[in-house]
Amino acid sequence: MEASSAGIRALKISLVILLATTVLQAIVVAFSGSVALLADTVHNLSDALTAVPLWVAFALGRRAASRRYTYGYGRAEDLAGLFIVFVVALSAVVAAWQAIDRIVHPQPLDHLGWVIAAGIIGFAGNEIVAVYRIRVGKRIGSAALVADGVHARTDGFTSLAVVLGGIGVLLGFPLADPLVGLLISAAIFVLLIGTVRSVGRRLLDGIEPELVDRADHALAHVDGIAGIERLRLRWVGHRLQGDAVVVAARGADAAVLAAGAERSIRSHLRNVDDFTVTVRSAPAAAGDADVGTRP
Repeated sequence: MEASSAGIRALKISLVILLATTVLQAIVVAFSGSVALLADTVHNLSDALTAVPLWVAFALGRRAASRRYTYGYGRAEDLAGLFIVFVVALSAVVAAWQAIDRIVHPQPLDHLGWVIAAGIIGFAGNEIVAVYRIRVGKRIGSAALVADGVHARTDGFTSLAVVLGGIGVLLGFPLADPLVGLLISAAIFVLLIGTVRSVGRRLLDGIEPELVDRADHALAHVDGIAGIERLRLRWVGHRLQGDAVVVAARGADAAVLAAGAERSIRSHLRNVDDFTVTVRSAPAAAGDADVGTRP
């Protein structure tokens, strides 16, 4: 609940910043009449609104599990991350298309000083939001929020392209604007690769190997555990779920061992919600039934 609240708070604050940035850019568009800046302003507005589905996903994740969704609604966050990936990819395609169109059909830029100023505003607003979302996303373990932060950063690069293009035009190179736009589109696709991997891995129940190593370390140092037969972890939204099958040393109490193993896991992995420990008897009695379980 606390992590979800932090995620929603990050989305609220960043949404206000992005909307303020969009309003400032819109005012400059009214003075300058720049078509390029108008496109960037509309682009920033639509991208700011991608926070809404992620906001809804965080809110859904706080709901209790039901008879139909017995694992809860944490996966809504991963689906929102997939939507964000789609929007980022679409933004890159649109930016590239606009750049190519400007190369084929050059358009003069008026009031370049205003255009450059508005581009700087767009870059600064998006970068502030990107740093904030990525930091909070990493802290609470939300791949979707990190992806939205990367998304904001790519939008900042798009605004920066307007600045660089305007400077190039001032220096007497009218094709600077569309050429920089193409470079920015390529940069967006490069950044998108890591985001796609992260979100896709979550959807396939992939987990960072270092988290498995930490869980293995946590179990291996519990008194009475002679070995670990199985260890599984997966992300559900920004929370972890998992289970383990451990082998008890001779004479160890299964209930006490399971309780100690669960405490050790929670102390090493702060994002854990549910972790089930099953205790089996020592190898010499491997054919016997489980001596105890603890959810």
